[in-house]
Amino acid sequence: MKPVAFVFASFLIFPVLALAHGPTPQKAKESVTINAPVATAWEAVKQFDGIANWHPDVKHSTGDGKHESGGTRTITLQNGGQLLEELDFYSDKDHEYSYRLKTENVQAFPASSYSVTLQVSPGSDAGHSTVVLKSRFYRGDTGNTPPENLNDEAAVKAMNGFFKDGLAGLKAQVEK
Repeated sequence: MKPVAFVFASFLIFPVLALAHGPTPQKAKESVTINAPVATAWEAVKQFDGIANWHPDVKHSTGDGKHESGGTRTITLQNGGQLLEELDFYSDKDHEYSYRLKTENVQAFPASSYSVTLQVSPGSDAGHSTVVLKSRFYRGDTGNTPPENLNDEAAVKAMNGFFKDGLAGLKAQVEK
């Protein structure tokens, strides 16, 4: 093949190859300031399997009660779907824990995998705290042409919405 023909053929093939890659990781991060000290806000969220007590999108939650790596919880969402999550890190001292999706259920939530960190830290003064939720995740369908309900946009919208609803619910619960 002549050099010019090779270059031309490469331009024709390259766009197809560029579209043939898998999903890229997505990120979400939301925070809320709560009019309560860190200890009060942490008390509301520190029970890993107690998320249903403060998150309005969670109908029910159960777990093994462990606050260490490997501890698990099952959450039942308001839409009826269930998600099994597992703790990776827990620090009562630092008011923080990290967990991940253990069992995928894209019918309940449009992400094929995710890891989440929740941290409570001091706010602008001793009477306030800041709660941050951040996540790294992949869309529900990791193929090259996902349906609209399982694409990157659907996953980002769902994760941000879940975080916002949860933080609003937590704020309302703690400040009541």
